[in-house]
Amino acid sequence: MEKEKNNGKKGFAPLKGVENPAYEYQLRVTRDRIAVIIGKKGEVKRKIEGLTHTSIDINSREGEVTISGSDGLELFNAREVLRAIGRGFNPEVAMLLIKQDYSLEIINMMDYTPNKNHLARLKGRVIGTGGKARRTLEELSGTYICVYGKTVSIIGETEDVIAARQALDTLLKGSTHSTVFRLLERRRRKMKLSGLAGRINDRSDENDESG
Repeated sequence: MEKEKNNGKKGFAPLKGVENPAYEYQLRVTRDRIAVIIGKKGEVKRKIEGLTHTSIDINSREGEVTISGSDGLELFNAREVLRAIGRGFNPEVAMLLIKQDYSLEIINMMDYTPNKNHLARLKGRVIGTGGKARRTLEELSGTYICVYGKTVSIIGETEDVIAARQALDTLLKGSTHSTVFRLLERRRRKMKLSGLAGRINDRSDENDESG
């Protein structure tokens, strides 16, 4: 659940390092991810605040996170980082979203089946035995992919995220792994020919991944 507010200056206390705070986002995050957002002794929360020049307030009991700031772009970046952590990503991977041209895509796997009992099967197709399918998808697309709850999410440069999104869409609709991998391999060959091969690197297994 995500909720956006724009209250102007009314009701805002002065924020350290933030001039004229005017915007606010509210997100709801599952309790098990709240601790990850905070980090050891608040380290992760402070780092996100520092990088995005925002203030983050967390209601651990309700699982509600409020982000405040004066710069719309940095506020958006902070929100995307928190959304990514909430969807199972390691904070260091999530903070890549602060970079220009990086984006987050969240796919609801329930859009591919009317039966909740089929969710485990879909998750299994994306993850594969021992996580092999997911790692292959990451390597071929140059993205980070995380399966969490009912969602599969992608982080990477926008063009790579689009390619990974298309590949996952094809896989979740029932295509074989070999077919999906061939599509991504074909794209990678084209990128090599166009001199863009350096943009696709092996992805290390840095994601937090939960059921």
